[in-house]
Amino acid sequence: MNSKLLAVAAALVLLTGVGTVSAFAQATPPATNTAQPAAPGAAPSTAAPATTPPAAPTTVTPPSTNTPAPPKENPYGLGPLWQSGDIVEKGVLVLLGVMSIGTWYIFFMKFWEQSRLIGQARIVDRRFWSSNSLNEGIEKLPKNSVFRSVAESGVRASSGVASGLVNVNDFIGMSLNRQLEEANSRLQGGIAFLASVGSTAPFVGLFGTVWGVLNALIAIGLAGQPSIDKVAGPVGQALIATAIGLFAAVPAVLLYNFLVRRNKVINEKLRSFASDLQTYLITNKK
Repeated sequence: MNSKLLAVAAALVLLTGVGTVSAFAQATPPATNTAQPAAPGAAPSTAAPATTPPAAPTTVTPPSTNTPAPPKENPYGLGPLWQSGDIVEKGVLVLLGVMSIGTWYIFFMKFWEQSRLIGQARIVDRRFWSSNSLNEGIEKLPKNSVFRSVAESGVRASSGVASGLVNVNDFIGMSLNRQLEEANSRLQGGIAFLASVGSTAPFVGLFGTVWGVLNALIAIGLAGQPSIDKVAGPVGQALIATAIGLFAAVPAVLLYNFLVRRNKVINEKLRSFASDLQTYLITNKK
């Protein structure tokens, strides 16, 4: 009986020990050794260490600058017109240029001459009539003065002997009028050019435009491309001649009227001086 109990107890203890060992083995995983021992005589491992790839270079974007695009050259301006024009168009442009330059040259020359004569008229009012004698008054006038030439002509006429055809009064008047006509002729010199430019320059420019339009239409017809860009460019280029003609004509007309008005003022001063001088000479002659 006791031996049976001992056998049963021993069996229970053995079963309990086996279950505990197996449970502990399941709870604790076995340690794994990754490093394999090198075999005797084998070469050492040459495995390259793991390297990280290089980072991509960062590009710095420069600040954007809003620079304006260069202006496009006009293919239908005055320069292309001169380069592509024929001898007629170039001749029209040269003629209009000569008209414009001549207009301004004559204006400045005549304006300076008129200003000089107006200054001489002021000297006559201040010096001549305030003199004690006629000869003294003449000496006070500048040697290149027109008024001095008129006064000297009147003195020579008054001191001459009257012929049987005219008397002294008429002879003095004729001498003074001759000097006035010569002075007026010098004043009018060159002004007729301004009148000619003002009346003919628009038609010269119009002729250049008509010739340019004709050549443009012929070229377009031969090319067979009657589009608006093929027509507007050459026609607009031809209209430059009309614009240049007006640019030469309008100043010529305005400057002509300005110079003519100043000539009238100067002629009135000369005639007044000649009339007063004639009266003085006739009175003293008597």
